[in-house]
Amino acid sequence: MKLGQVTIKDIARELNVSTSTVSRALKDYPGISDDTKKKVKDLAEKLHYRPNAVALSLRKSKSFTIGVIIPEVVHFFFSTVISGIEEIAYANGYNVILCQTNEKLQRELSSIETMLDNQIDGLLVSFSKETENFDHFTKLMEQNFPIVFFDRVPDIENTVNVTVNDFKGAYDATKHLIEQGYKNIIHLAGPKTLPISAKRKDGYKQALQDHQMILNPEWIIPCPIGTQEESYEITKTLFKSNENHPDAIFASNDIAAAGAMMAVKELGLKVPEDVGIVGFSNWQFSSMIDPPLSSVEQPGFEMGEKATAMLLEMIEKKKESNWEAKTIVLETELLVRKSSQK
Repeated sequence: MKLGQVTIKDIARELNVSTSTVSRALKDYPGISDDTKKKVKDLAEKLHYRPNAVALSLRKSKSFTIGVIIPEVVHFFFSTVISGIEEIAYANGYNVILCQTNEKLQRELSSIETMLDNQIDGLLVSFSKETENFDHFTKLMEQNFPIVFFDRVPDIENTVNVTVNDFKGAYDATKHLIEQGYKNIIHLAGPKTLPISAKRKDGYKQALQDHQMILNPEWIIPCPIGTQEESYEITKTLFKSNENHPDAIFASNDIAAAGAMMAVKELGLKVPEDVGIVGFSNWQFSSMIDPPLSSVEQPGFEMGEKATAMLLEMIEKKKESNWEAKTIVLETELLVRKSSQK
């Protein structure tokens, strides 16, 4: 059954009651028996009735509101994406509703319901680390509901996406460490569930292979949470348990890189003389710590702008058929600072 297809009239006809009775029962108005309320609500749930159905809104008029679902508001990269989103949205007369999942699938599902209840015209999504099944998105896409995925591209067909060249960014970071003379480079890898983690790992591996460096599988170390505390403990354990310890670290994000730097310095090693370190995303703190952290910069603001422009185009076209699959890949830039430059 299509999104928004079921109406109060359908429920009333099925139960042989008036539409006003159905409306009042759904709103728990007094004067309606508990038995009638239960029958109405049970049928409404069975038929997937939605009072503010998005499809109905799109059919009659637009709300001029778009929804944005992101993993974390505090993440510097995502905050820059949000700025780009708002710039384009407001310039075109659209409001923005923002929900963060805190990398939890259940909150992602809840956020979608919240968005739909607020009659949004379209949705921008960067899915959570826990999301491995994308049925909740494909169901909306099957109803021709406009969705643009950014940064994290799901493994489903016919999606519209904006992402960055994570492979090239990781390749450039690893190549830089090699050119600085580092021989034993470890990679603190992101969560396996995210395609961006796999691409950064592949970029790291390819750079080693292209420069005839030994690829030691044991030096690709999972750092799935990506916190400073996690990378700190991983790095301390790694350096203490290996006589031939690494001399460089490429981390899948800046927070992990900062934690690794803390551990290295605590062990009495110098950065970059003994250990070179490069992160990914270019958080604001990267240029402020000692030594300043080399990092791969992602064009977050541009990503937000392009994703929003694509979404508004989808909304304006009101196409009756499926959207044409499209992926825009933005380039990264390696910012070399003292943490990796001998």
